[in-house]
Amino acid sequence: MTNQKEIVIEALNEMGIDYRQVSHEAVYTIEEMTDIPLEKGEVIAKNLFVRDARGKNHFLLCLPGDKQVNLKEIRTKIGSTALSFASEDRLQTHLGLEKGAVTPFGVINNSDNKVKVYLDKELEGATAIGFHPNDNTATLFLSLADVADFIKAQGNSVSVLSL
Repeated sequence: MTNQKEIVIEALNEMGIDYRQVSHEAVYTIEEMTDIPLEKGEVIAKNLFVRDARGKNHFLLCLPGDKQVNLKEIRTKIGSTALSFASEDRLQTHLGLEKGAVTPFGVINNSDNKVKVYLDKELEGATAIGFHPNDNTATLFLSLADVADFIKAQGNSVSVLSL
């Protein structure tokens, strides 16, 4: 089996994107990530994989870890029908990820480029944002612009808006 983390790191290196890597025990929730050491201005992102009412469209929402989510408000902002959390099967099918490792880096596995990624505007204030590299035993810290560039380089759409 190919190491997902190494694939992401190799892609970042090839793109010349700077990042800081922190290795840690496997974490499955945003609450478990509170022990990860943050440098000044860094935040941990909360990443939610959702689908529309018919299950035809899939979205990845990336927000500050402590932000409360209102899917009814978000659906209006992104122009979707009702949103609900996608199943683990859909997560595996569309992003090649397991529960607990949801991250925008998963678009590297989204060969049809149909998952739309939305980055919360509040993340713009951070010096770096922490995301798993498709593996929940590490966190990579990088700028919001670099995350957006990575997503675009994979062929997926990405938008920054207030979620």
